[in-house]
Amino acid sequence: MTEPRVRFGVVGVNHNHIYGMTNQLLDAGGELVSFFADGEEDFAAEFAQKFPQAQRAREAAEVFEDPSIQLIASAAIPDQRAGIGINSMRHGKDYLSDKPAFTSLEQLDEARAVQNQTRRIFSISYSERLQNRATVRAGELVKSGAIGRPLQTVGLGPHRLNAPTRPKWFFEHARYGGILTDIGSHQADQFLFFTGSTTAEVVAAQVGNVAHPEYPGLDDFGDMLLRGDGGSGYIRVDWFTPDGLSVWGDGRLTILGTDGYIELRKYVDVGGRPGGDHLFLVDQRQSRYIDCRDVALPFGRQLLDDVVQRTETAMPQAHAFLASELALRAQLQARPVSRQAVLA
Repeated sequence: MTEPRVRFGVVGVNHNHIYGMTNQLLDAGGELVSFFADGEEDFAAEFAQKFPQAQRAREAAEVFEDPSIQLIASAAIPDQRAGIGINSMRHGKDYLSDKPAFTSLEQLDEARAVQNQTRRIFSISYSERLQNRATVRAGELVKSGAIGRPLQTVGLGPHRLNAPTRPKWFFEHARYGGILTDIGSHQADQFLFFTGSTTAEVVAAQVGNVAHPEYPGLDDFGDMLLRGDGGSGYIRVDWFTPDGLSVWGDGRLTILGTDGYIELRKYVDVGGRPGGDHLFLVDQRQSRYIDCRDVALPFGRQLLDDVVQRTETAMPQAHAFLASELALRAQLQARPVSRQAVLA
């Protein structure tokens, strides 16, 4: 029997992103050892059913203190994720967090300091890039020079609210961090990745609850304009996916280059093509459609390689933190968008 490349544990299963994260690690050759779920027994029971090989820990300390575990993954409530990561690193373990990994700049500052002290990995599962085959293929095309030098990204992240199915914390601003902190971190990650920016600033941002007064803690709309040393980016995120769409959101990304552009329809092609992972490439010679459903997802394998070899192939540490910082700063400096202004 082949030995597992990396043994990992899970602390926090409050968001269903944990299933994609866990499966990526398992598919890459990791071994799930144990998990801890604090409250929300329905989530714990579902996780145990899907991954019966994992022992359920009575306390989080059992996972943190297990010397055989090298990596801890978490999709806890967002305001808890940074603390879990900091605790993981202080126990000598690497960490993979669901996004958002932070709900405040203070959490980010502490994580940066502990990561610098321990030299452990603090990675973030920006799944709209790392678990989407069309986005992975776009990265390959941009790297090959298919559209020349990237100039700008336009990222749209609409989501369906499904309010009756959401837990209480979903509507508590301090717990999820705001719409730009949360959903916007996906888009900030893609902006940095595709423009190759290693430094960036928030030029402008706005956020508001324009149509859901019954949930005063909810941001249902936000956008931001970013400028980096490799290009610029515009981001819009919202909770307005209509029920007539067949999926939870028509996530889109456009990458403008000096010699062409790429447009992604990640989850649905409203023009009629089935499934997701749609990529459109327009260059100086032609426009063409690329079906990306068979593209491999390398992130899980790369992350486990990094755990073993102490490298940064899956995601540079500075990138992971900077994408979060941009989203946090955009949320903090965002001008309010009122319902009255939208209706005016």
